[in-house]
Amino acid sequence: MATLSIGLFSSLVGSMNSDFALKLAEAAANKGHTVNLWFSGNATTLARKGQKSFKDYSYLIEKITALPEKGVSVAVCEACAAARGIHKAEVIEGITVHSMDWYVAKAAQSDRVLHIGGE
Repeated sequence: MATLSIGLFSSLVGSMNSDFALKLAEAAANKGHTVNLWFSGNATTLARKGQKSFKDYSYLIEKITALPEKGVSVAVCEACAAARGIHKAEVIEGITVHSMDWYVAKAAQSDRVLHIGGE
C-alpha cells in the first residue's frame, strides 16, 4: 500500500475543494493506504469545534471526525490556526496541531502528495 499526503488550503465556504479532499482521503484509507491530511491557511477553520450546519453550505464535521477513526492522520497548521484565532482547545478531537515541519516530513515520506486549493 502507498502513502498519500494531502495538503488542503481552501476554506469550507465557497469551494468544493474541501469536500473533494475529504472524500479522497476517505477513499484512499478505505483501500488500505496510509493517508496524511494537512489543513493549512483557511482550511484550518474546518477543524474548529462547534460548527453549525447551514442549508447552502457543506457540513463536513461528521466526515472530518470519522477520518481519524479510519486511520487518517489529520493535522492543522499551528500558525495558520493561531492567525485565525483558533486555539488548540477549540480543535476537534482526533485532529492534531503541528508546525509546518510535520507536514513537510509526512510529504517527504509519501508516495504521492496533493495540494488542493489555495488563494
